[in-house]
Amino acid sequence: MTSTSGPVLLPRRTVVGYALGSVGTGGFGTLPGLVLAYYLTDTLGVAAGLASLVVTVPKLWDVLIDPLIGARSDVSAARHGSRRRFLLAGAVSIPLLFTALFATPTALTGPAAAGWVVVAFVAAATAFSVFQVPYIALPAEIAPDYDSRTRLLAPRIAVLAVAILAFGAGGPLVRDAAGGGRTGYAVMGVVGGLVIGLGMLAAWWGAPRRAGIAVPAATPVAPRPERRGDALRLGLTSLRELPAFRRLLATFVLQALATGAMLAGAQYVATYALGSEGAVTFLFAALVAPALLVMPLATRLSRRIGKRRALAGATTLFALAALSLLPMRWAPGEWVYLSVALAGLAYAGMQLYPLAMLPDVAAVDARERGVDRAGVLGGVWTAGETAGLALGPTLVLGMLAVTGFVSRTGDTLVVQPASALTGIVVAFSVLPAALALLSLLPLARYPLSEAVVDAPAVPSEETRS
Repeated sequence: MTSTSGPVLLPRRTVVGYALGSVGTGGFGTLPGLVLAYYLTDTLGVAAGLASLVVTVPKLWDVLIDPLIGARSDVSAARHGSRRRFLLAGAVSIPLLFTALFATPTALTGPAAAGWVVVAFVAAATAFSVFQVPYIALPAEIAPDYDSRTRLLAPRIAVLAVAILAFGAGGPLVRDAAGGGRTGYAVMGVVGGLVIGLGMLAAWWGAPRRAGIAVPAATPVAPRPERRGDALRLGLTSLRELPAFRRLLATFVLQALATGAMLAGAQYVATYALGSEGAVTFLFAALVAPALLVMPLATRLSRRIGKRRALAGATTLFALAALSLLPMRWAPGEWVYLSVALAGLAYAGMQLYPLAMLPDVAAVDARERGVDRAGVLGGVWTAGETAGLALGPTLVLGMLAVTGFVSRTGDTLVVQPASALTGIVVAFSVLPAALALLSLLPLARYPLSEAVVDAPAVPSEETRS
């Protein structure tokens, strides 16, 4: 039965604070994804193969700790009525750790520099997860129905687009304005870390002191085991018991791989295909800025045809736009920005709809099973997302390694073999397109419509099929 009263109006402070949290999530997801691989290969002199391991190891760590953080945030929600303590802990610890990620000591190069970056990245990723996991869980608790969750998420995605644009375009500008090289990256790390921390503090400020309005009063929030092994079992249990969650997560991870590959390839395309390191700013603007224009339309589209169909359309458009970039290998030019902008229109929907569908899954789960485990679902989701965004650059670096890309330590560009130039373009076009199209397979079996999500508290066979 579909609700006829319309989306519930949420407090302005809650909506604004939650949206501003995307300054932190957008910044942390964007800068490492955009420049870390390039920083390793073209500033620290790390070979492409080793660099691929550097960007992968911290995300494998995330896969282990995110379910644990989610379970413990459920405990906090049960005991204190809120997940705000986790939001605050992540916000205050991230600035210094993010700075360290791009402040490799000058005495370190090659494998030694790679070791520094791995340790710093693991520490920063842990602090980020302490914030991100409960942040992802909040919409299921503060927005009580199908449409109000889209309304809550739409401003967040708009702010996320601004954050991605600001960090993606502004990060390299800060780096270059500070003189480039190690010094430029260190200054970029300081500025980026402070802004990320402020965004996270805004989410802590806006989060309700008492959460849980989306869960019926009779629904208990059971305390969770706090050992890592128990938390991992809880995450695996959620995947086994919730086909809707499993299919939505598979869709989102594949799309995170696609966008992660495109992000990581952008700097290489700018430098070696378009002939200018600074062109990465315009590539980023073309990819992200369209989201600001289409967000109101994307929200209305989901109300008209449903979130699943809207996401399928956005994904298909993204894949076609990415494939249209393949001729750049033989005919680079300004036309590239038009294709990237078309992908950017689709990217808005690929961000909005899955994040608006996740709290639907959590709410149906709480209604049917009698336990709120939004934190556990958020932990598994964050682990999948961060792994996807990290493995995207890993795939790009792996492709560069097998196609003969030559790393450098100075400012002078290295002449790349034709095979490496082809690998760069394929990694930026064919690879993300293939991953996006593959994500349509699990999406086609996602079962939760608006009628199921907003149905009375009676178990639905559709959610278990």
